[in-house]
Amino acid sequence: MEDELWLTVREAADLTGVSIVTVYSWVRRGHLKVEGLDHRGQKVFRHLDVARAEKATRAKAKRVLVPAA
Repeated sequence: MEDELWLTVREAADLTGVSIVTVYSWVRRGHLKVEGLDHRGQKVFRHLDVARAEKATRAKAKRVLVPAA
C-alpha cells in the first residue's frame, strides 16, 4: 500500500479538472471512498479510485475532458 499514490481533495479536483465541491459530491454519492487522513488531517483518496469516480461520472453525463490545446 505504501507504493500507492494518495491525493487530497484539492489534488483530486486539480487532476480531474473538476471543483472541490464535485469531489465531495462523489464521496457523498458513494463514487469515491475516503481512505484516511494525511499528516495535516486532510482526507486522502487512492489515485485509482479518483480515476474510477471521474470515469463513472463523465460516462453517465456523456461528457469527456478535452485537453487544452
